[in-house]
Amino acid sequence: MNTVSTTALSLFGAAAGGLAYASLIERHAFVLRERHAPVLPRGARPLRILQVSDIHLMPGQRRKVAWIKELARLRPDMVVNTGDNLSHPESVTPLLEAMAPFLDLPGVFVLGSNDYFAPRPKNPFVYLTKKVTPPDTPRLPTGQLVAGLASQGWLDLSNARGYLSVAGIDLELVGVDDPHIRRDRYDDVAGPADPGVDLTVGVVHAPYQRVLDAMTRDGAGMIIAGHTHGGQVALPWYGALVTNCDLDQRRAKGMSRWWPGADGAPDAMAPSDAAWMHVSAGLGTSPYAPVRFACRPEATLLTLTPRD
Repeated sequence: MNTVSTTALSLFGAAAGGLAYASLIERHAFVLRERHAPVLPRGARPLRILQVSDIHLMPGQRRKVAWIKELARLRPDMVVNTGDNLSHPESVTPLLEAMAPFLDLPGVFVLGSNDYFAPRPKNPFVYLTKKVTPPDTPRLPTGQLVAGLASQGWLDLSNARGYLSVAGIDLELVGVDDPHIRRDRYDDVAGPADPGVDLTVGVVHAPYQRVLDAMTRDGAGMIIAGHTHGGQVALPWYGALVTNCDLDQRRAKGMSRWWPGADGAPDAMAPSDAAWMHVSAGLGTSPYAPVRFACRPEATLLTLTPRD
């Protein structure tokens, strides 16, 4: 066998092995991340928030449901669900089973496109173009999902404001419906942050810059988002290739700072009033792209602490 053939076979074997790992192992390797943000008033006790996002649940995914339920051992103070819970019309019942241990806690949620519309096959190279095609797939039982999540008091922040007092911390919550399919109506909730609360938190599924800019201009000190899947397929030592929105790849997952015009700027340039932003890589994938590489599925325990 000549050198060219040997090299081609080696590359094919590496690609096949990587695909097998990404589809059979890593996408099931759920991990809990822990992140901190100094956003509370001095003297406040830390506030622990469990963020779950992009579950993309299919019927029969019992391992995922069990892993989410087991997070109740963390005993968070509140829960934030940043959308894309479903991938099938029959996913609402197991999704609510996964959320059941948390529904009696203070909680809020927003919706993603896959809470409205069933997923569809896509050419993966479309993500490199940042082109967004309006959804035309069958509708999912969104009303059933919303009713279930709100059944014990969770706030639906889809283009809405709300207030919660959690563990002695007064929170103002400002959210929008999914910007990825242009359901966001920030003008409906716009306005300066309430000076009478300890913290204003923005909640959004897809972290598009128009929404992040508006929230920070109005004084949100913390923004919580999902949607990006952390790139879903990343390169070791480089990171995400795409974010599936107009957020820069360096902010595809994890904690960073955001301020109007921050696109591409390093955190070291953040002004003192920049918001802290957490973007979750989420727990699932589309059933038509069931792979993750160098980007494990995750939930996050966010600990908010007093400002320095």
